[in-house]
Amino acid sequence: MNFSRTDFFKNYRSIILLLIGIISGTILGLLLGKQVEVLKPIGDIFLNLLFTAVIPLIFFAIASSIANIDKTKKMGKVMLVMFSVFVGTVLISAILTVLAVSMFPLPQNIETVAEIAEELKPQSFGEQAASLLTVNEFYELLSRKSMLAFIIFSFLVGFATSRSGETGEPFKKFLTGGDEVMKQLLILIMKLAPIGLGAYFAYQIGVFGPQLFGTYAHSMAIYYGLSLFYFIVFFSFYAFIAGGIPGVNIYWKNNIIPSFTALSTCSSVATIPANLAAVKAMKVPDHIANLAIPLGAPLHKDGSSISSIIKIAAVFAIMGRDFIDPYTIVMALGITIIVSTVEGGIPNGGYIGEILVMTVYNFPIEMLPVVMIIGTLVDPMATLLNACGDTVSAMMVTRFTEGRNWLKKAVLTA
Repeated sequence: MNFSRTDFFKNYRSIILLLIGIISGTILGLLLGKQVEVLKPIGDIFLNLLFTAVIPLIFFAIASSIANIDKTKKMGKVMLVMFSVFVGTVLISAILTVLAVSMFPLPQNIETVAEIAEELKPQSFGEQAASLLTVNEFYELLSRKSMLAFIIFSFLVGFATSRSGETGEPFKKFLTGGDEVMKQLLILIMKLAPIGLGAYFAYQIGVFGPQLFGTYAHSMAIYYGLSLFYFIVFFSFYAFIAGGIPGVNIYWKNNIIPSFTALSTCSSVATIPANLAAVKAMKVPDHIANLAIPLGAPLHKDGSSISSIIKIAAVFAIMGRDFIDPYTIVMALGITIIVSTVEGGIPNGGYIGEILVMTVYNFPIEMLPVVMIIGTLVDPMATLLNACGDTVSAMMVTRFTEGRNWLKKAVLTA
């Protein structure tokens, strides 16, 4: 596929501008040192705008999505198998990342940054679960510190709206309209990201020192190395499960255009047309392709799964805390599943997942730019895994719903 320089800048414009802001902030931080603290309020303004918008954004995005699901699409073996495959591959990629981080641990004990950590009161597992999943007053749902409980509440409102039938139609339209309004608000706020994050990065470098570069470099090395391994080895393995050696051959033969489309557009949604053409050539039946590909774009994100674990591990390392802990890992896997489904339908949705990470682990606000910057740097590779994972998942769904010899039958009848 041919893309002009104009197309390239259009697709990567936000990333390029954000990198310019980060690089400018880095230079200022190195040159001015602690004098750069004067720029911190600029970063605070950006983060405060983001925090105030995220709560209504998540409510409308989740509630409207659930309320507008066609009930006929929720039934049947195909839907059950499809969501099982989506969640299964997301978990596999997340577990692999946990193993990679444990084998190649990120540098820890950056004392200056660790000093900003908030002390947590010891709680039992049950108390922690109750405080994360529920609140005892409605107004507490509106705090970003109760985000997980708020996400659950949003799901329930969506289901209740869906069950309300015609009586609930006006409220469903309100949710749909609110969803679009809040998406546009987030787009407006994110236009300030290069300045806001650039100022915050200058503050981090100037105050905490350039030792942060070691964490970023190590994170990128793990992410891109593991992602390339996952892309080649595990996608081949998934294709083998779906159709044996012929499945591997037909997958890679028809995955070239979707791969370049994902890298060129940096968008899973923009890759949907290429993916639909690819799965047709892979002999996936239309009734599966027409569900797995459009729904996979927002709901199935192996690349985001890997980046979610990397981000969490990076913040733990910067703050000198142990990431390889059973409770921490279980929570990280749960966050990863939520992030990989919630962020898909929201512009710059990865930032929503990053705020969720801050909330669940009670990290200080100063750590948010760290995960946002990592998310920006891994975005192209993450999109590649997110988009191309949809086609191989469609093949696996076909294998589990149409039988072991589905590909052989499809080739013979072609």
